[in-house]
Amino acid sequence: MESRTSLPAGIYGITDDQLTPPEQLIEKVRAAIDGGISLLQYRSKATAPGPRRQQAEQLLQLCRSRQIPLIINDDVELCQAIHADGVHLGRSDGNCAKAREALGNQAIIGVTCHADIERAIDAERAGADYVAFGRFFPSETKPDASAADPDILVQARQQLNVPIVAIGGINAENGASLIARGATMLAVVNSLFAGEDVSSNAQRLVNLFDEG
Repeated sequence: MESRTSLPAGIYGITDDQLTPPEQLIEKVRAAIDGGISLLQYRSKATAPGPRRQQAEQLLQLCRSRQIPLIINDDVELCQAIHADGVHLGRSDGNCAKAREALGNQAIIGVTCHADIERAIDAERAGADYVAFGRFFPSETKPDASAADPDILVQARQQLNVPIVAIGGINAENGASLIARGATMLAVVNSLFAGEDVSSNAQRLVNLFDEG
């Protein structure tokens, strides 16, 4: 089914307090962009509000210069304050319709759906621009996250019109199977930002879309 949005297929990078600490944040994100990621989410649970806004503003400047959309994790107010491209909402992080009202029609709004097709259908109806399913593999970032069967991506592709993001333990060795089942984007944290050569990490992941 055709997407109703213009979100590109590809790698969706997500920052992490441990893997992308403040002193390495811009450098690592720049390397990820150089490696070919299509979308970036700023996710920080440890940073205080003041520094968090400063980091988000720095990332936005970088992303705008490279024409990469910046999504803010779980914080509609921060997204609105810095005019970021959109927000990602977890299961307990707010209402999609209210986020749309606050951010306007041009904002990108994504919703975590874990392994719940009905939640994804409801999110699409409420105005979500993409939905995210997972985790599909053991995750170092969220080891306690509930598992999802990869075949949910097949169901999602049949029932939804919005882009489908797969997340959870994805790397260059296992990601192709999720693309084959219908994932539009692969959201990655550890396999992107761990180690010294983030650009090469990104390139290996991006290549998964070329192999299909």
